[in-house]
Amino acid sequence: MEFAELIKTPRVDKVLLHRPFHPTVGGTLCLTGHHLILSSRQDNSEELWLLHSNIDSIEKRFVGSSGTITIKCKDLRIIQLEITGMDECLNIASSIEALSTLDSITLMYPFFYRPMFEVTEDGWNSFPPEQAFELLSAETEDWRLSDVNRDFSVCQSYSPVLIVPKSIDDESLRKVAAFRQGGRFPVLSYYHRKNGMVMMRSSQPLTGTNGRRCKEDEKLINATLRPGKRGYIIDTRSLNVAQQARAKGGGFEQEAYYPQWRRIHKSIERFNILQESLIKLVEACNDQSHNMDRWLSKLEASNWLTHIKEILTTACLAAQCIDREGASVLVHGSEGMDSTLQVTSLAQIILEPKCRTIRGFEALVEKEWLQAGHPFQHRCAQSAYSNSKQRWEAPTFLLFLDCVWQILRQFPCSFEFNERFLVTLFEHAYASQFGTFLGNNEFERSKLKLKQKTLSLWSWVNQPNESHKFTNPLYEANGLVIWPSVAPQSLLLWEVPPNCLHQIPNCKC
Repeated sequence: MEFAELIKTPRVDKVLLHRPFHPTVGGTLCLTGHHLILSSRQDNSEELWLLHSNIDSIEKRFVGSSGTITIKCKDLRIIQLEITGMDECLNIASSIEALSTLDSITLMYPFFYRPMFEVTEDGWNSFPPEQAFELLSAETEDWRLSDVNRDFSVCQSYSPVLIVPKSIDDESLRKVAAFRQGGRFPVLSYYHRKNGMVMMRSSQPLTGTNGRRCKEDEKLINATLRPGKRGYIIDTRSLNVAQQARAKGGGFEQEAYYPQWRRIHKSIERFNILQESLIKLVEACNDQSHNMDRWLSKLEASNWLTHIKEILTTACLAAQCIDREGASVLVHGSEGMDSTLQVTSLAQIILEPKCRTIRGFEALVEKEWLQAGHPFQHRCAQSAYSNSKQRWEAPTFLLFLDCVWQILRQFPCSFEFNERFLVTLFEHAYASQFGTFLGNNEFERSKLKLKQKTLSLWSWVNQPNESHKFTNPLYEANGLVIWPSVAPQSLLLWEVPPNCLHQIPNCKC
């Protein structure tokens, strides 16, 4: 397919661009296969480069012979284009709609992007599992690197190489995978150097109504316990939801078969509930009534800060079990690809100072989100403005970043990175010229050959002339565990300063 077939009018002059908190800009609007570009001849006026994949919805309005196109973006921006001439306006709107809803991933911009900066680091190879295992091996010999999933035959949402207990062989791992939803058997998420305790993650066990068991699963989990020690299983579902899952073939670990483990249920919402929450929050923020009671009522009704509190509370619980109780932890929900990853990654930020550095945080996103199979392509397909029917969308990663911001705000000197870094990750998760967040898992990325055909976000972020923009000037390395407050009065709505938005590297179309 040629992009030119979808572009009915490639260029329109005398277009007015309206954006909140910006002066109106007049200029020439151009459409390319991947960008909407507005270029002005006014002095000190920046060009607008908007990826079509960043467009969540568009609305058309006509007055006389001119029209206004309102574009609502996945990164929550709203821009308006005032175009003279009804035909031109209709053609531009039609072209944008077609170009912003392409189904094929291989037609997306990362496959066409050519950087205008020198690539000094291949971000695709910056954080391999082998590197994490090498660091672990310096601390303990109880773990091994397994390639049981090298061809993705055991679990398509896991990476090919995984860290598992040394005492468990690959044949046992295959049996455990058959007992866990989607084949997501328990793997190492974090090793606490202070006391040798560990955090593992998985999906739910397929116990069903008959109370099915798997001795290999029991052995694997118990292999993480020290003699005489107990462990905690943190289930990110309410007990009621977990019990309902048994009727569908899922379930939870039975006390009779896991006597050394105490199960704790901490309900964290997922999927459509979170998506509705984001939609309500953005609607409240865009309310022009300026009525305080209405604003506070809408904010409360969105439940956004409630979700933040639930996630942070559960992450603090996991960290407390490891650091203060001296116990190992297994975290899972149903699939183990959403709330599970929020908890394991936030617990590591609380416990591990390295995760509060720029490269350490990148490694965390790679290990706990990308390699762990968070389905970015599905979750970030739509944002708060889309009129399409919801399917798999959810702001799971955005909530995680918001939680990190809450901790960063409470400990402003303990993080090497700043707020701009978090905003940049949010923007690129929803629309990017880099291939990092394309696909739903390592299996899909492998099939798409993203490492060969696209550039990694880390290749750009880690350039010296870029990384300083993401550096926190207040940073002082803090080797301690940090305990964030989750009291309601300690949690704030994340208001992003304008200078943190839309960091777009130079690009060729």
